[in-house]
Amino acid sequence: MSGGGEEEATLEHTPTWVVALVCTVIVAVSLAAERFLHYGGKFLKKRDQKPLYEALQKIKEELMLLGFISLLLTVTQNGITKICVPPGFTHHMLPCDSNEGEGEKSKTPISHFQSFFSSPDISGTVRRLLAEGSSSSSYCARKHKVPLLSLEAIHHLHIFIFVLAVVHVTYCVLTIFFGGLNIRQWKHWEDSIAKDNYETQRVLEPKITHVHQHDFIKGHFLGFGKDSVLMGWLHSFFKQFYGSVTKLDYTTLRHGFIMTHCKSNPKFNFHKYMIRALEDDFKQVVGISWYLWIFVVLFLLLNISGWHTYFWIAFIPFILLLAVGTKLEHVIIQLAHEVAEKHAAIEGELVVQPSDAHFWFHRPHFILFLIHFILFQNSFEIAFFFWILVTYGFDSCIMGQVRYIVPRLVIGVFILVLCSYSTLPLYALVTQMGTHFKKAIFDEHVQVGLVGWAQRVKKKKEHRNDHSGQGSSHDGSSSVGVQMASIFKRASAPEGNPPPPKPEGSV
Repeated sequence: MSGGGEEEATLEHTPTWVVALVCTVIVAVSLAAERFLHYGGKFLKKRDQKPLYEALQKIKEELMLLGFISLLLTVTQNGITKICVPPGFTHHMLPCDSNEGEGEKSKTPISHFQSFFSSPDISGTVRRLLAEGSSSSSYCARKHKVPLLSLEAIHHLHIFIFVLAVVHVTYCVLTIFFGGLNIRQWKHWEDSIAKDNYETQRVLEPKITHVHQHDFIKGHFLGFGKDSVLMGWLHSFFKQFYGSVTKLDYTTLRHGFIMTHCKSNPKFNFHKYMIRALEDDFKQVVGISWYLWIFVVLFLLLNISGWHTYFWIAFIPFILLLAVGTKLEHVIIQLAHEVAEKHAAIEGELVVQPSDAHFWFHRPHFILFLIHFILFQNSFEIAFFFWILVTYGFDSCIMGQVRYIVPRLVIGVFILVLCSYSTLPLYALVTQMGTHFKKAIFDEHVQVGLVGWAQRVKKKKEHRNDHSGQGSSHDGSSSVGVQMASIFKRASAPEGNPPPPKPEGSV
């Protein structure tokens, strides 16, 4: 394709053994990947890890989306390369200026990702951004125009989308894995509580707790007034870097949750429930939502020479992560202040009152959205760096200067460590302090049984109302069934609803 204008061989002039060999390798690799995901799903179902299984299904959905994107780019690439525009349209919003681009002409036919916005001049100084002998180049050249996007640029875009998805899934898995290891270390706290605090005599033994003398209050109550508010936020900011969750925090928040949502079952395994809830949220984090693709397009648009866009946007997840960690720590302080301001002494153990009012927009679930965006944004930064490194090299002008590259990498590693060590464990614990419990409070078989039973009772009640014209007040199971369906529905959608009734029996 270079030099003498030799054309590439089409499939009709390619040896059949080459076609068969390449096809065999591609099919074998694809089937192996599909079988790996299939047996991985069977293993997770066998281990009764439904949330992780659903996360795996989410990954398969993303792979299917990537396959469709790949097919769409392949089918439409010839048409895209024959969309011609005036040369002046390609002289603006370049990721590399013309001087930087000239220095790399000898390295590759397509300069950089600037092919999104730039193309060769039709005049004598062609930049070699398009492959020599390309039919699309000749097609547009005859019209004294340039292609909107070159064939090689489409291939590079294709690779970038795949790399972004793979890096995002890998990054999320690593964050959840290391964060989960930290959370699972709390199991010995749960076992210790179950061993020491739940004997019958101790539960029934009357006790007066002086609130301001309680260790939890002394560690988080900073007095009254504006100074205490400022000190509370500063304390929250720095605490996320060391001992973000202490045993006292875990014990107090756990007790508040149990006394609010399952008071009749003091032996409720809060740690196991918290792990199930985190695994349930993981399947949302691992996917790439539509609004995240909008951010990808926006960041690609703003990658203009001299703006150092990817340096500045690296601070977005960094700042957001610090804000999320500070807010989660501050919720613990708010819980302590709420008790200390209302009581001087109470009968029994200290009980904090969970409430959505402590969270942004009164929605604990909003924290999950921010963590999702933080992980994706950081994944995007890392994916873009490695894609440029492999595709164009470290010296590429689109890579940027070293003084802008190093801070981006440092921030990426810092976010991974802080999110795994501090923010994710804080999220798993503190977001249980909302008004509503999550549906993970029920075991999987209990969830299925409750929903099925409640739906049958509700249909039975509706059927009787249709025939009798009055409510089935004589059948108490109908009202109970509808109530249980309401409880489960509100547990699944924790924001915007009134608090659910407390479960009467063991959870």
